[in-house]
Amino acid sequence: MTSLDHLAGKAIPVVRFDAASDARIAVDWLREGGLTIFEITATVPNFTALIAELAARPDLLIGAGTLLDAETAAAAIEAGAKFLVSPCFVAEVAEAGARAALPVFPGAATPTEVLNAHRAGAAAVKVFPAKQLGGPGYISALRSVFPHIPLMPTGGITLDDAGDYLRAGAVALGMGGQLVTVADIRAGRRDEVVARAARLAGLKA
Repeated sequence: MTSLDHLAGKAIPVVRFDAASDARIAVDWLREGGLTIFEITATVPNFTALIAELAARPDLLIGAGTLLDAETAAAAIEAGAKFLVSPCFVAEVAEAGARAALPVFPGAATPTEVLNAHRAGAAAVKVFPAKQLGGPGYISALRSVFPHIPLMPTGGITLDDAGDYLRAGAVALGMGGQLVTVADIRAGRRDEVVARAARLAGLKA
């Protein structure tokens, strides 16, 4: 089971591309910069094969994201995913994670949703979309009433404000397009992507 200790203070790239080959390049470049935990979304074509390939690497911790039903969650678990993520609370995904003794990070937007997800067994609650909900200030407000609930804001977080989220009390961060895009890959901007990853790998609250 993935301990939150392994995630604390970490930026977790959300890998969402229209081609598995681009997703693979993104992971390789970000790993060069020092990031080791990745969420591969179910929207990546043949995402289970990519999870299986990456999960076999001892230097990576691979989870599955954008899980909306039990079948997709089961496929991700069979492929080797070590944690499960959803954009909202999906009971059957939470149940699949519990059966496999894997942590589940369901999405939530409101205080009621955060509390309900926690009570349903969430290892941490993915606050989504974090930027649109109010950014670090919203995380701080949630933490003031739920100090016992680990929060993982995701959505719209930038390199410049990532540290603000951690200082607001986030246990970890989910980040996507701010780290690497298809345009970066097509233009061969490997060094820029590696530098972004290195900046996040050294992030402190």
